[in-house]
Amino acid sequence: MTNSTRETTQPPGAGGGAGQEQERPELQKTIEELVASGFTGIQLRVHDERGEWVGTAGVAELGGTARPPADGRTRIGSVTKTFTATLVLRLVAGGGLGLEDPVADHLPEFGLDRRITVRMLLQHTSGIFNFTGEYFEDGTVAPGIVWQGREWVDGRFRTYRPQDLVRLALSKPARFEPGTDWSYSNTNYVLARLLIEKVTGRPLPEAMREHILQPLGLADTLVPETAQEVPSPHAHAYYRYEEDGRSTTVDVTRQNPSWISSGGDMISTTRDLHTFVSALVGGRLLPAGLLAEMCTPEAKAGYGLGVMIQDTGCGGTVITHNGGIAGHAALMYATPDGGTTLTAAVNYVDDPAMSLAEPFRKATQRLVEEVFCPPAG
Repeated sequence: MTNSTRETTQPPGAGGGAGQEQERPELQKTIEELVASGFTGIQLRVHDERGEWVGTAGVAELGGTARPPADGRTRIGSVTKTFTATLVLRLVAGGGLGLEDPVADHLPEFGLDRRITVRMLLQHTSGIFNFTGEYFEDGTVAPGIVWQGREWVDGRFRTYRPQDLVRLALSKPARFEPGTDWSYSNTNYVLARLLIEKVTGRPLPEAMREHILQPLGLADTLVPETAQEVPSPHAHAYYRYEEDGRSTTVDVTRQNPSWISSGGDMISTTRDLHTFVSALVGGRLLPAGLLAEMCTPEAKAGYGLGVMIQDTGCGGTVITHNGGIAGHAALMYATPDGGTTLTAAVNYVDDPAMSLAEPFRKATQRLVEEVFCPPAG
Protein backbone atom coordinates (compact mmCIF):
# COMPACT_ATOMS: atom_id res chain seq x y z
CA MET A 1 0.00 0.00 0.00
CA THR A 2 1.31 3.41 -0.91
CA ASN A 3 1.83 5.94 1.87
CA SER A 4 1.51 9.59 0.93
CA THR A 5 1.18 13.05 2.33
CA ARG A 6 0.50 16.43 0.81
CA GLU A 7 1.10 20.01 1.82
CA THR A 8 0.32 23.20 -0.08
CA THR A 9 1.29 26.75 0.66
CA GLN A 10 -0.59 29.57 -1.01
CA PRO A 11 1.10 32.80 -2.09
CA PRO A 12 0.00 35.93 -0.20
CA GLY A 13 -3.55 36.87 -1.08
CA ALA A 14 -4.42 33.51 -2.61
CA GLY A 15 -7.50 31.60 -1.64
CA GLY A 16 -7.24 28.92 1.01
CA GLY A 17 -9.58 26.83 3.07
CA ALA A 18 -10.56 23.19 3.12
CA GLY A 19 -9.51 20.91 0.32
CA GLN A 20 -6.14 22.54 -0.37
CA GLU A 21 -4.50 19.12 -0.27
CA GLN A 22 -6.43 18.16 -3.42
CA GLU A 23 -5.05 21.09 -5.39
CA ARG A 24 -2.37 19.11 -7.23
CA PRO A 25 -3.78 15.58 -7.50
CA GLU A 26 -1.91 14.98 -10.76
CA LEU A 27 1.42 15.41 -8.98
CA GLN A 28 0.44 13.14 -6.11
CA LYS A 29 -0.76 10.51 -8.57
CA THR A 30 2.54 10.61 -10.46
CA ILE A 31 4.73 10.18 -7.40
CA GLU A 32 2.53 7.35 -6.16
CA GLU A 33 2.89 5.64 -9.55
CA LEU A 34 6.65 6.16 -9.38
CA VAL A 35 6.67 4.29 -6.06
CA ALA A 36 4.46 1.58 -7.57
CA SER A 37 7.00 1.14 -10.40
CA GLY A 38 9.62 -0.03 -7.91
CA PHE A 39 10.98 2.91 -5.93
CA THR A 40 10.89 2.91 -2.15
CA GLY A 41 9.89 6.52 -1.58
CA ILE A 42 9.90 10.04 -2.99
CA GLN A 43 9.75 13.63 -1.76
CA LEU A 44 8.59 16.22 -4.31
CA ARG A 45 8.60 20.01 -4.03
CA VAL A 46 7.13 22.34 -6.68
CA HIS A 47 7.19 26.15 -6.70
CA ASP A 48 5.22 28.04 -9.36
CA GLU A 49 2.67 30.81 -9.75
CA ARG A 50 0.25 28.78 -7.62
CA GLY A 51 2.63 28.75 -4.66
CA GLU A 52 4.48 25.82 -3.10
CA TRP A 53 3.36 22.19 -3.16
CA VAL A 54 5.12 19.45 -1.24
CA GLY A 55 4.21 15.77 -1.46
CA THR A 56 5.64 12.43 -0.43
CA ALA A 57 4.84 8.84 -1.35
CA GLY A 58 6.08 5.43 -0.32
CA VAL A 59 8.13 4.71 2.79
CA ALA A 60 11.33 5.99 4.33
CA GLU A 61 12.59 2.52 5.21
CA LEU A 62 12.01 -0.98 3.89
CA GLY A 63 9.63 -2.88 6.14
CA GLY A 64 8.42 0.31 7.78
CA THR A 65 5.27 2.37 7.42
CA ALA A 66 6.58 5.89 8.02
CA ARG A 67 6.56 8.14 4.98
CA PRO A 68 9.76 9.80 3.72
CA PRO A 69 10.24 13.07 5.63
CA ALA A 70 8.80 15.94 3.61
CA ASP A 71 12.13 17.79 3.70
CA GLY A 72 14.54 15.00 4.56
CA ARG A 73 18.21 15.14 3.75
CA THR A 74 19.44 12.98 0.90
CA ARG A 75 22.58 12.25 -1.07
CA ILE A 76 22.15 14.27 -4.28
CA GLY A 77 24.64 12.46 -6.53
CA SER A 78 25.61 14.38 -9.62
CA VAL A 79 23.55 17.44 -8.71
CA THR A 80 26.82 18.08 -6.84
CA LYS A 81 28.29 19.01 -10.22
CA THR A 82 26.06 22.07 -10.50
CA PHE A 83 27.25 23.33 -7.11
CA THR A 84 30.88 22.67 -8.09
CA ALA A 85 30.55 24.35 -11.47
CA THR A 86 28.87 27.37 -9.88
CA LEU A 87 31.75 27.74 -7.44
CA VAL A 88 34.30 27.51 -10.27
CA LEU A 89 32.40 30.19 -12.19
CA ARG A 90 32.34 32.43 -9.12
CA LEU A 91 36.12 32.17 -9.05
CA VAL A 92 36.18 33.03 -12.75
CA ALA A 93 34.02 36.07 -12.00
CA GLY A 94 36.50 37.08 -9.30
CA GLY A 95 39.47 36.83 -11.66
CA GLY A 96 41.15 33.84 -10.03
CA LEU A 97 40.52 31.59 -13.01
CA GLY A 98 39.77 31.89 -16.70
CA LEU A 99 37.44 29.54 -18.56
CA GLU A 100 40.05 29.13 -21.29
CA ASP A 101 42.95 28.63 -18.87
CA PRO A 102 44.86 25.39 -19.42
CA VAL A 103 44.12 23.31 -16.33
CA ALA A 104 47.77 22.23 -16.35
CA ASP A 105 48.81 25.78 -15.47
CA HIS A 106 46.97 25.50 -12.16
CA LEU A 107 47.53 21.78 -11.47
CA PRO A 108 50.96 21.04 -12.96
CA GLU A 109 51.47 17.95 -10.78
CA PHE A 110 49.28 15.76 -12.98
CA GLY A 111 50.99 16.28 -16.35
CA LEU A 112 47.67 17.06 -18.03
CA ASP A 113 47.35 17.68 -21.76
CA ARG A 114 47.78 21.45 -22.06
CA ARG A 115 44.87 21.63 -24.49
CA ILE A 116 42.44 20.81 -21.65
CA THR A 117 40.80 24.00 -20.38
CA VAL A 118 38.67 24.84 -17.36
CA ARG A 119 35.66 25.09 -19.68
CA MET A 120 36.26 21.54 -20.95
CA LEU A 121 36.16 20.17 -17.41
CA LEU A 122 32.83 21.79 -16.66
CA GLN A 123 31.33 20.76 -20.02
CA HIS A 124 32.70 17.19 -20.16
CA THR A 125 34.64 17.80 -23.37
CA SER A 126 38.13 17.11 -21.97
CA GLY A 127 38.24 13.47 -23.08
CA ILE A 128 39.72 12.41 -19.73
CA PHE A 129 38.84 8.85 -18.69
CA ASN A 130 35.95 8.53 -16.23
CA PHE A 131 37.39 6.95 -13.06
CA THR A 132 34.08 5.14 -12.42
CA GLY A 133 34.47 3.40 -15.80
CA GLU A 134 33.80 4.07 -19.45
CA TYR A 135 30.85 2.61 -21.35
CA PHE A 136 31.27 2.59 -25.11
CA GLU A 137 28.68 2.61 -27.88
CA ASP A 138 29.57 -0.94 -28.92
CA GLY A 139 28.70 -2.25 -25.46
CA THR A 140 32.26 -2.68 -24.20
CA VAL A 141 33.27 -1.39 -20.79
CA ALA A 142 36.61 -0.10 -19.51
CA PRO A 143 36.41 -0.52 -15.72
CA GLY A 144 37.53 2.07 -13.19
CA ILE A 145 37.24 1.96 -9.41
CA VAL A 146 34.90 -0.56 -7.80
CA TRP A 147 31.48 1.01 -7.19
CA GLN A 148 29.11 -1.92 -7.66
CA GLY A 149 28.48 -5.41 -6.32
CA ARG A 150 29.45 -7.03 -3.06
CA GLU A 151 33.02 -5.76 -3.34
CA TRP A 152 31.74 -2.16 -3.21
CA VAL A 153 29.26 -2.95 -0.41
CA ASP A 154 31.98 -4.55 1.73
CA GLY A 155 34.40 -1.69 1.00
CA ARG A 156 31.97 1.23 1.16
CA PHE A 157 33.71 2.84 4.15
CA ARG A 158 37.07 3.07 2.39
CA THR A 159 38.62 6.51 1.92
CA TYR A 160 39.78 7.65 -1.53
CA ARG A 161 41.90 10.76 -2.00
CA PRO A 162 40.78 13.02 -4.89
CA GLN A 163 44.33 13.04 -6.25
CA ASP A 164 44.35 9.25 -6.42
CA LEU A 165 41.07 9.19 -8.37
CA VAL A 166 42.58 11.62 -10.87
CA ARG A 167 45.80 9.64 -11.19
CA LEU A 168 43.85 6.43 -11.77
CA ALA A 169 41.91 8.13 -14.58
CA LEU A 170 45.05 9.57 -16.15
CA SER A 171 46.66 6.12 -16.18
CA LYS A 172 43.98 5.10 -18.73
CA PRO A 173 43.78 6.15 -22.39
CA ALA A 174 41.84 9.34 -23.06
CA ARG A 175 38.46 8.80 -24.65
CA PHE A 176 39.09 11.45 -27.35
CA GLU A 177 41.26 14.47 -28.13
CA PRO A 178 40.42 17.46 -25.91
CA GLY A 179 37.56 19.54 -27.23
CA THR A 180 36.63 17.19 -30.08
CA ASP A 181 33.68 15.31 -28.51
CA TRP A 182 31.52 14.99 -25.38
CA SER A 183 31.50 12.26 -22.75
CA TYR A 184 30.35 12.41 -19.14
CA SER A 185 33.32 11.96 -16.80
CA ASN A 186 33.34 12.27 -13.03
CA THR A 187 37.08 12.91 -13.26
CA ASN A 188 36.41 16.34 -14.72
CA TYR A 189 34.68 17.41 -11.55
CA VAL A 190 37.31 16.00 -9.21
CA LEU A 191 39.81 18.11 -11.13
CA ALA A 192 37.42 21.05 -10.74
CA ARG A 193 37.48 20.44 -6.98
CA LEU A 194 41.27 20.48 -6.95
CA LEU A 195 41.22 23.71 -8.99
CA ILE A 196 38.94 25.32 -6.41
CA GLU A 197 41.23 24.27 -3.60
CA LYS A 198 44.34 25.51 -5.42
CA VAL A 199 42.86 28.91 -6.30
CA THR A 200 41.21 29.56 -2.92
CA GLY A 201 43.86 27.92 -0.77
CA ARG A 202 41.06 26.31 1.23
CA PRO A 203 39.42 22.85 1.41
CA LEU A 204 36.37 22.51 -0.82
CA PRO A 205 33.83 22.38 2.05
CA GLU A 206 35.08 25.74 3.37
CA ALA A 207 35.06 27.35 -0.08
CA MET A 208 31.57 26.00 -0.78
CA ARG A 209 30.25 27.35 2.50
CA GLU A 210 31.77 30.79 1.94
CA HIS A 211 30.67 31.27 -1.67
CA ILE A 212 27.32 29.44 -1.87
CA LEU A 213 25.94 27.75 1.24
CA GLN A 214 26.18 30.58 3.76
CA PRO A 215 25.11 33.42 1.42
CA LEU A 216 21.97 31.44 0.49
CA GLY A 217 21.29 30.10 3.98
CA LEU A 218 21.56 26.47 2.86
CA ALA A 219 21.85 25.08 6.38
CA ASP A 220 20.89 21.53 5.35
CA THR A 221 23.41 21.22 2.51
CA LEU A 222 26.91 19.92 3.12
CA VAL A 223 30.04 18.56 1.49
CA PRO A 224 30.69 15.41 3.54
CA GLU A 225 34.18 14.50 2.24
CA THR A 226 34.70 11.24 4.20
CA ALA A 227 31.84 11.60 6.74
CA GLN A 228 29.63 8.51 6.59
CA GLU A 229 26.32 9.71 8.01
CA VAL A 230 23.35 11.38 6.34
CA PRO A 231 22.09 13.69 9.11
CA SER A 232 18.52 13.03 10.24
CA PRO A 233 15.81 13.23 9.16
CA HIS A 234 16.36 11.12 6.08
CA ALA A 235 14.99 8.21 4.10
CA HIS A 236 17.11 5.09 3.73
CA ALA A 237 19.10 3.94 0.69
CA TYR A 238 19.65 0.28 -0.25
CA TYR A 239 21.85 -1.83 -2.48
CA ARG A 240 21.04 -5.36 -3.67
CA TYR A 241 23.50 -7.83 -5.18
CA GLU A 242 23.44 -11.45 -6.32
CA GLU A 243 25.98 -14.03 -5.16
CA ASP A 244 25.83 -17.81 -5.51
CA GLY A 245 22.21 -17.55 -6.63
CA ARG A 246 21.17 -15.61 -3.55
CA SER A 247 20.01 -12.01 -3.37
CA THR A 248 21.27 -9.81 -0.54
CA THR A 249 19.89 -6.32 0.24
CA VAL A 250 22.01 -3.99 2.37
CA ASP A 251 21.16 -0.61 3.90
CA VAL A 252 23.89 1.64 2.43
CA THR A 253 22.63 4.96 3.79
CA ARG A 254 25.90 5.11 5.73
CA GLN A 255 28.88 5.08 3.41
CA ASN A 256 32.09 7.00 2.79
CA PRO A 257 31.32 9.02 -0.37
CA SER A 258 34.95 9.88 -1.08
CA TRP A 259 34.81 7.23 -3.82
CA ILE A 260 32.81 9.68 -5.95
CA SER A 261 34.22 12.90 -4.45
CA SER A 262 32.94 16.10 -6.09
CA GLY A 263 31.49 14.03 -8.90
CA GLY A 264 28.52 13.37 -6.61
CA ASP A 265 29.13 13.42 -2.85
CA MET A 266 26.96 16.28 -1.52
CA ILE A 267 23.93 16.04 0.78
CA SER A 268 20.95 18.41 0.60
CA THR A 269 17.16 18.73 0.81
CA THR A 270 14.47 19.54 -1.73
CA ARG A 271 14.01 22.93 -0.03
CA ASP A 272 17.70 23.82 -0.26
CA LEU A 273 17.86 22.64 -3.88
CA HIS A 274 14.93 24.92 -4.70
CA THR A 275 16.66 27.86 -3.01
CA PHE A 276 19.93 27.11 -4.81
CA VAL A 277 18.58 26.70 -8.33
CA SER A 278 16.27 29.71 -7.95
CA ALA A 279 19.21 31.86 -6.89
CA LEU A 280 21.39 30.48 -9.67
CA VAL A 281 19.05 31.07 -12.60
CA GLY A 282 17.86 34.30 -10.99
CA GLY A 283 21.34 35.81 -11.27
CA ARG A 284 22.16 35.98 -7.55
CA LEU A 285 25.28 33.83 -7.79
CA LEU A 286 26.83 34.68 -11.15
CA PRO A 287 27.15 37.73 -13.43
CA ALA A 288 24.76 37.66 -16.38
CA GLY A 289 27.48 36.86 -18.90
CA LEU A 290 28.80 33.84 -17.01
CA LEU A 291 25.29 32.59 -16.28
CA ALA A 292 24.57 32.77 -20.02
CA GLU A 293 27.71 30.74 -20.74
CA MET A 294 26.75 28.22 -18.08
CA CYS A 295 23.36 27.74 -19.74
CA THR A 296 24.68 27.50 -23.31
CA PRO A 297 24.66 23.80 -24.27
CA GLU A 298 27.20 22.01 -26.39
CA ALA A 299 25.67 20.34 -29.43
CA LYS A 300 25.94 16.62 -28.71
CA ALA A 301 24.29 16.20 -25.30
CA GLY A 302 22.83 19.60 -24.45
CA TYR A 303 25.24 20.01 -21.53
CA GLY A 304 26.28 23.51 -20.51
CA LEU A 305 28.72 24.20 -17.68
CA GLY A 306 27.44 21.98 -14.89
CA VAL A 307 23.82 22.03 -16.05
CA MET A 308 21.76 20.50 -18.83
CA ILE A 309 19.36 22.48 -20.97
CA GLN A 310 16.34 20.28 -21.66
CA ASP A 311 13.34 20.82 -23.90
CA THR A 312 10.08 20.49 -22.02
CA GLY A 313 8.25 19.14 -25.05
CA CYS A 314 5.82 22.05 -25.03
CA GLY A 315 7.92 24.82 -26.49
CA GLY A 316 10.05 25.73 -23.49
CA THR A 317 13.27 24.71 -21.81
CA VAL A 318 14.37 23.93 -18.26
CA ILE A 319 17.75 24.21 -16.60
CA THR A 320 18.42 20.91 -14.86
CA HIS A 321 20.78 18.39 -13.34
CA ASN A 322 19.74 15.11 -11.77
CA GLY A 323 21.85 12.63 -9.86
CA GLY A 324 21.84 9.23 -8.21
CA ILE A 325 24.18 7.45 -5.80
CA ALA A 326 23.61 3.95 -4.39
CA GLY A 327 19.94 4.12 -3.43
CA HIS A 328 19.50 7.90 -3.22
CA ALA A 329 18.65 10.24 -6.10
CA ALA A 330 17.80 13.91 -6.54
CA LEU A 331 16.03 15.93 -9.23
CA MET A 332 16.46 19.66 -9.84
CA TYR A 333 14.66 21.64 -12.57
CA ALA A 334 13.96 25.34 -13.09
CA THR A 335 12.62 27.54 -15.85
CA PRO A 336 15.26 29.97 -17.13
CA ASP A 337 13.65 32.80 -15.18
CA GLY A 338 13.37 30.75 -11.98
CA GLY A 339 9.60 31.25 -11.81
CA THR A 340 8.91 27.52 -11.67
CA THR A 341 11.07 24.89 -9.98
CA LEU A 342 10.78 21.17 -9.33
CA THR A 343 13.06 19.47 -6.83
CA ALA A 344 12.76 15.91 -5.58
CA ALA A 345 14.51 13.25 -3.54
CA VAL A 346 14.08 9.55 -4.25
CA ASN A 347 15.11 6.56 -2.16
CA TYR A 348 15.27 3.11 -3.72
CA VAL A 349 16.96 -0.28 -3.83
CA ASP A 350 19.90 0.03 -6.21
CA ASP A 351 20.15 -3.25 -8.12
CA PRO A 352 22.29 -3.44 -11.28
CA ALA A 353 20.48 -6.65 -12.27
CA MET A 354 17.07 -4.94 -12.16
CA SER A 355 17.49 -1.47 -13.61
CA LEU A 356 15.02 1.22 -12.62
CA ALA A 357 16.44 3.55 -15.27
CA GLU A 358 13.49 3.32 -17.67
CA PRO A 359 10.72 3.72 -15.04
CA PHE A 360 12.71 6.61 -13.59
CA ARG A 361 13.07 8.29 -16.99
CA LYS A 362 9.37 7.94 -17.74
CA ALA A 363 8.29 9.20 -14.34
CA THR A 364 10.60 12.23 -14.39
CA GLN A 365 9.43 13.11 -17.89
CA ARG A 366 5.82 12.99 -16.67
CA LEU A 367 6.69 15.25 -13.77
CA VAL A 368 8.38 17.73 -16.10
CA GLU A 369 5.35 17.76 -18.41
CA GLU A 370 2.90 18.22 -15.54
CA VAL A 371 4.86 21.01 -13.86
CA PHE A 372 6.31 22.86 -16.85
CA CYS A 373 3.61 22.19 -19.47
CA PRO A 374 0.35 23.10 -17.73
CA PRO A 375 -2.81 22.58 -19.80
CA ALA A 376 -4.04 25.64 -21.70
CA GLY A 377 -6.74 27.58 -19.93
